[in-house]
Amino acid sequence: MNHEKSKLAQYLSEFWRYRDLLKLLVSKNIKLKYRRSWLGYVWSILNPLLIMIVMTVVFSSMFKRNIENFPVYLFCGQLLFNYMNNSTTQAIFSINNSAALLKKTYVPKYMFTLARITSGLVDLLFSLGALVLVLIATQSRVTWYALLFPFVLLQLYVFCVGLGLFLAQANVFFKDTQFIYSAFTTAWLYLTPIFYPLEALPEGIQWCISHLNPMYFFIGQFRALVYSGTMPETYLIISGCVAAVAMLLLGMWSFMRSKDRFILYI
Repeated sequence: MNHEKSKLAQYLSEFWRYRDLLKLLVSKNIKLKYRRSWLGYVWSILNPLLIMIVMTVVFSSMFKRNIENFPVYLFCGQLLFNYMNNSTTQAIFSINNSAALLKKTYVPKYMFTLARITSGLVDLLFSLGALVLVLIATQSRVTWYALLFPFVLLQLYVFCVGLGLFLAQANVFFKDTQFIYSAFTTAWLYLTPIFYPLEALPEGIQWCISHLNPMYFFIGQFRALVYSGTMPETYLIISGCVAAVAMLLLGMWSFMRSKDRFILYI
């Protein structure tokens, strides 16, 4: 027990020493993403907004009878899923793309993965500006519960860090990870009630999604706060927290277990 506490203290101390490196990597990732772009950071708002408009035109006629204020319903789910998908996909390559630096000097390897997930979170925060525009345009009722949204984003961030660490270490040894994950997230997208109501599915599939799909927990909480203006169900809050912590522990365990062998494969 004391040994585990000592290792945890060591990791926390190391993270604190290299915190400036994390800031530098996050800043670099964001600047590179919008380099040579005329609109720059405005794309963080325009891109999800344009996608939302297209999806609203395509799907609103199918579900308009079942979903009130479809644009906000869609956007709440789209923003969170896109963050998870984009940030973890970028995290897959975080170790391999940093091979040159890792071979020259000691740097905590998880910093590169953490930087990818954190950069995605910064993008998500910018994209919330588009959500505000949609709320205003649709004259949606917003309550004080919406101010609790950071709690949901924290859960999702922790979940993505764990998933990103797992994928990053897996890609070092198994290069097909990116292709498998791409197919997996495509299925994940359609098995998450983003552009359709959960009730439109058969009861058996409803149960599986509402109990086994982590993104359902996070999106459900976010929609309750922003879209419905209510407090999320206790079940969603507990499930979201458990899923986030469980994924973080799995990601950390797999990453720390294999990190010393990275140098042999990158």
